[in-house]
Amino acid sequence: ITFPLLSVTLLVSFGSSMLYGYNLAVVNSPAEHIKAFYNSTWSQRYGHGLAPGPLTLLYALTVSIFALGGLVGSLLVGVLVERYGRNGALSRSALLVLLAGGFMGFSQELGSPEMVIIGRSITGLHSGGCFLGCAQPLPHGSNLRGFLGLMPSIFICLGVFSAQVLGLPELLGKDRFWPLFLSVVVVPASLQLLLLHCFPESPRYLLIERNDVCGATKALHRFLGTPDVQDVIEEMREEQRSLSSMEMASVWQLLRDRSMRWQTLSVVVVNAGMQLSGIDAIWFYTNTIFENAGIPVSQIPYTTMGTGAIEVVAGLIGCFTIERVGRRPLIITGFCAMGVCSAGITISLLLQAALPWMRYVSVACVVGIIAGFCMGPAGVPFLMTAELFMQSHRPAAYIVGGSLNWLCNFTIGFIFPFLQMSAGAFCYLVFCGVCLLVALYVYLVIPETKNKTFMEISHIFA
Repeated sequence: ITFPLLSVTLLVSFGSSMLYGYNLAVVNSPAEHIKAFYNSTWSQRYGHGLAPGPLTLLYALTVSIFALGGLVGSLLVGVLVERYGRNGALSRSALLVLLAGGFMGFSQELGSPEMVIIGRSITGLHSGGCFLGCAQPLPHGSNLRGFLGLMPSIFICLGVFSAQVLGLPELLGKDRFWPLFLSVVVVPASLQLLLLHCFPESPRYLLIERNDVCGATKALHRFLGTPDVQDVIEEMREEQRSLSSMEMASVWQLLRDRSMRWQTLSVVVVNAGMQLSGIDAIWFYTNTIFENAGIPVSQIPYTTMGTGAIEVVAGLIGCFTIERVGRRPLIITGFCAMGVCSAGITISLLLQAALPWMRYVSVACVVGIIAGFCMGPAGVPFLMTAELFMQSHRPAAYIVGGSLNWLCNFTIGFIFPFLQMSAGAFCYLVFCGVCLLVALYVYLVIPETKNKTFMEISHIFA
């Protein structure tokens, strides 16, 4: 792997995937401070505070509106990339983060809960666009494809961990700092905006979309660090020739295409399962989960930070082993571990009244869910969406997978507080069932895609 290729991958992941992870976890530690702000603002406006039910509803909307913004962003990204290229789309979306940071940073000063919600939705818009914009695979069947394909998942974990560290009481976890805590997102976005122009455009975009052979060759020379890039050019030319006789499939055409039904169903299952596994409930509401498990309130921020460190390690393990063990083992093992640990949380919560040490079992199960997710399900679904389809169907597949991903993210973020109130400890059994069913589907249906070209993978399904 060359320094330019690693550098641009790190930069794009730092300004997109890391922000996604940060925004998943940033609402966890200041939850009570944000609720207090909402309550006091409501009281100033209307002369009375909010009841617990409406307050929970308003906060759940603040948490989950991020996913609705992501849904809109995922639907717009194709148009942006086609018009401005990968680098141009990423640069323009970084400007959105600066706007969102301003809304959230000045919300308390201006006494406006609406600004927090608007800021969260704009950060979601950025994440939705960047995720699909940077999730494209390398054009060749080399062992870099899996490594670089999982690089964004490492930065998701780093983003979550950064939010957990900055949310400590000694840093930005105090009441008066929560607007600054939410608006820290402007820092990585600014760095990406400043540095992205130092790298060439995506070679695949240049050759296939713009037919710029010279530009694609120069970009490959820069990224791969070798004068001989003819094999890579030829593979992309072969794909371009195959596309010349066909038009890009729409979402409706993809859903109706019987030759693609198993690939499409696989994208639906792994992307929906990724979010319905309960990982977003863990990230959005970690402190609440630990509080219900009986962990002392003073220890919760540090326990949460410990889980974040473990998830980074798990993500690194997945990133460096994906080309050795393949995609299937990582995603199957990850979902199975998450399912078992979800059941473990239910059991530990039911028994903790009689066995106080069960609270530590709950913490271990939360760690197991996060580690299992980061080793495979965090990044492999995006990689699989890219690898299961030819270029003609890939944009539609991204729209299907991305839309489901964000809709399920919104659903979990919005309903989990109410699910937890109504079902108690048994709510985790829902996640257990989802994880085990997805693992079974992958085992029975989805083939290994390691070191295979897009054409070979299509022939396996056909």
